[in-house]
Amino acid sequence: MSAIQYVTSETLEQMKEELQHMKGVERPAASRAIGEAREKGDLKENAEYDAAKEAQGLLEAKIAALEGALANARVLDESTIDTSKVSILTKVKLTNLKTKKEVTYQLVSEQEADLKAGKISISSPIGQGILGKEPGEVADVQAPAGLIQFRVEEISL
Repeated sequence: MSAIQYVTSETLEQMKEELQHMKGVERPAASRAIGEAREKGDLKENAEYDAAKEAQGLLEAKIAALEGALANARVLDESTIDTSKVSILTKVKLTNLKTKKEVTYQLVSEQEADLKAGKISISSPIGQGILGKEPGEVADVQAPAGLIQFRVEEISL
């Protein structure tokens, strides 16, 4: 049983499209590859057949995982998000107290995390450290490089 995963409506649509592509395009292609490899003769020494069967198995596992994620996905409604404290989907401006550098992150589900886009997972060390904090509060974040202190400057959507 997978845990409930909170996603935006855009991510839910992307997940549905990806599943449809895997079922409608990749699955038939995998079947064709197996059929073509099977036509080439002896299956005991047919590496192409083994590779095609393995690729099909991996695809089926990805389909099953995505179906599970979709079954447990809950869409977040931005209009119900409380910006008085850090929560999922809020944008948080933080100051690293050691370097005095300011950063802004949006807290998202693991599925949506993209550091380049400034989206960090709610289950990441920083995400966990700042969750529930209010502006002015300091979060102690245990990172691989050691303890980092962030002050929450502001929270928005």
